[in-house]
Amino acid sequence: MTTFNLLDEEARRSFDFFWKEANTDKNSPGYGLILDKTGSDSTEVASIASVGFGLSAIVIGVERGWITFDEGFERTKGTLETFLNNVEHVGGFFYHFLNMKTAKRFEEYHDCASIIDTSLFLNGAVTSAEYFGGEVKELFEKIYQRVDWSLYYDESRNLFFMGYHEETGGFGQWDMYAEQLMQYILGVGSPTHPVPAEIYNGFERRLAEYDGYEYYNSPGGALFTHQFSHAWFNFKDMEDKDGINWFDNSIKATLASRKFSINNPENKKTYHKNAWGLTACEGPTGYIVPGTPPFYEEVKVQFDGTVPPCGPAGSIVFTPKESIEALEYMYENHPKLWGEYGFLDSYNEDIEPTWYAERVIGIDKGITLLMLENYRSGLIWDLYMRNEYVQKAQKLIGWKKVK
Repeated sequence: MTTFNLLDEEARRSFDFFWKEANTDKNSPGYGLILDKTGSDSTEVASIASVGFGLSAIVIGVERGWITFDEGFERTKGTLETFLNNVEHVGGFFYHFLNMKTAKRFEEYHDCASIIDTSLFLNGAVTSAEYFGGEVKELFEKIYQRVDWSLYYDESRNLFFMGYHEETGGFGQWDMYAEQLMQYILGVGSPTHPVPAEIYNGFERRLAEYDGYEYYNSPGGALFTHQFSHAWFNFKDMEDKDGINWFDNSIKATLASRKFSINNPENKKTYHKNAWGLTACEGPTGYIVPGTPPFYEEVKVQFDGTVPPCGPAGSIVFTPKESIEALEYMYENHPKLWGEYGFLDSYNEDIEPTWYAERVIGIDKGITLLMLENYRSGLIWDLYMRNEYVQKAQKLIGWKKVK
């Protein structure tokens, strides 16, 4: 299989997850909800983050000819109607995990309304609105205008809260650089309940250094923190008022992650120059979040030899050569890592026999699909960046093109 065909096949199969693993019962309150992950233990659990990636996936599916425009429009419209009318929310913020059929929060997970997952959902809705227009855009407007960003704004510290309970208010804080850049875009750009643009200055930017790469690292150094906001907002050739280019920062973070696997200080059998990309994924003992040092003192990172294909795939816009080489290696040397929806979530050669995940996870298939499409056509970037609220936030925050 040629490189181009591998990328195309992985993209198509990743799309199939979002299209097939959705509630397609038009009479169901949960129509359009998408599974958090596959597996017999997960058949009732949807995640709004998965839906956010899935809405963008539908746009890609139409453009690639995998589904018709009418099919994509109908599924998207129905999904947004579900979120407007049926999904539980607090001040417009949705719960992370939902029951696939009822659209109510999944009680067993003791969930709370989530700003980051609501933002991931809204990113997909923005993309849909710009692509389909008409009724889809009207539904997006109603959903977005309902979100009260001030609920999550800790004015005393100029930070977003991480979670919110109606009974006790906000808790935790996005006080360090991580995947939350999208929250400043959506919060500052809001037409109804915005937060001040100064919130962008509130979180700590702590420079890290690993083997010659100097960059702003997130607390645990997982690659998804350097990828998720970039799946929609095109930070390439963009600098803020302090001269920070977050796209270049993600390039350095990705190269540092790869170098960590090459150096392999943990002496793992799995890690090497084509087995890299440490990020949140399924592990042999459950969900894990490995990353690249240096870490903040309070963070405990697990290194067990697990490698997820979404790590290099989600960084293909930053390191195309290295990412493609890694994906080719995984495809050619680990046939058990390949399934109905393309690459399974992860593998681990430090277990005898080699362990392979038996599931895929929506956000991992999502970052893979969107970044593959941005690498090949820039489609999702182009749609998101033309949105009026995104452009408003970009101007207010002070991100400017430098080339």
